[in-house]
Amino acid sequence: MLRGTHDPLHRHAPDARQRFADGQRITWVSVGVNLVLTAMQMIVGFFAHSQSLMADAMHTFADIISDGFVLYANRKGAEAADDAHPYGHGRYETAASLVLGLLLVGTGAGILISAGGRLSNLGSLPPVGVAAMWAALFTLVAKEGLFRYMLGTAERLRSPMLVANAWHARADALSSLVVAAGIGGALLGFNFADGVAAIVVGAMIVRAGFRFAWEALSELIDTGLSAEEVAAIRQTVVSTPGVLGLHELRTRHMAHQVLVDAHVQVDPHISVSEGHWIAETARNSVLEKHSEVLDVLVHIDAENDISGNASLKLPARPILLAHLRDLLGCEPPHFNRTVLHYLGNRAEAEVVLPASYLSEAGLELDDIKRQLAKALPTDPWFSKVRISQ
Repeated sequence: MLRGTHDPLHRHAPDARQRFADGQRITWVSVGVNLVLTAMQMIVGFFAHSQSLMADAMHTFADIISDGFVLYANRKGAEAADDAHPYGHGRYETAASLVLGLLLVGTGAGILISAGGRLSNLGSLPPVGVAAMWAALFTLVAKEGLFRYMLGTAERLRSPMLVANAWHARADALSSLVVAAGIGGALLGFNFADGVAAIVVGAMIVRAGFRFAWEALSELIDTGLSAEEVAAIRQTVVSTPGVLGLHELRTRHMAHQVLVDAHVQVDPHISVSEGHWIAETARNSVLEKHSEVLDVLVHIDAENDISGNASLKLPARPILLAHLRDLLGCEPPHFNRTVLHYLGNRAEAEVVLPASYLSEAGLELDDIKRQLAKALPTDPWFSKVRISQ
């Protein structure tokens, strides 16, 4: 089993630092915009007698709280791997995406409930001033601009948490649109327009929230990459020199990056160091050609053991060597260096019988080979013994 000896996060360290800085910047911009809008909505809503504008101000203030949560999650997600979190802290972003998705669902549900209340009490709505309309339109433009700015940066960083927070800003823009529609309808005498628009927008926000929450939940339960992405990684691995086969290729998300596990089949008779070289080469190829991959864990197999590993039923090396000594009827020099290959349900051995040893021991190589030829077909542990001099 091979994982690189260096820190898997080191390869991405500059990108991680830049992602952290960009994520912090756009979130602080969101905090600043929301603070200004909250103050403006509360003041105008109070003097213009607009309850919907003041409610939207409270909604905006709630966004400041969620932005603080995003800042914390972004900071934690940028921390380097440690003993308790050997793959880093990227899942903090995933958890934040789940929470923000649920906030979107709650926002949409709140708009739906509020809209239902307005539709059932049209006669009790207080008259509003024109200033409330201008405030609502200004809020709408500011929130839409904030959404586009945040979404562009979040998609460039491939951060689900920041994308979710950007869409939270869009939810705020849509709620401001609801307020503007309601105020406009009230000014024109169509009081029902506010409630109808709120229901439509609320349903859209609930749908978006469920989508973000489901994507975050899918990552938390280790949902793999798409078939196309897995096929591309598979092709990179199997094209590595020395790789004879690939099975049990598994993938899972870690925030904006991917972890890969692969069982690679190589020639069973090569050395351990050559198998390690092949595994390291395959790992580096994946890291170089697939920038979204954080780390690759490569398991070297001497055969395709996807249906089970029968060799595990064979005894350990000391017992096999003792049995092989009985089969040979001798113990040549350096017998403990005999190479064993655990393949299928039986083993193979490579034994060196120097000519000088055979001569001194009074043994004939042909006699030993004939003895093995008789014993191996029914031997429970060995299928082949190669003898060299």
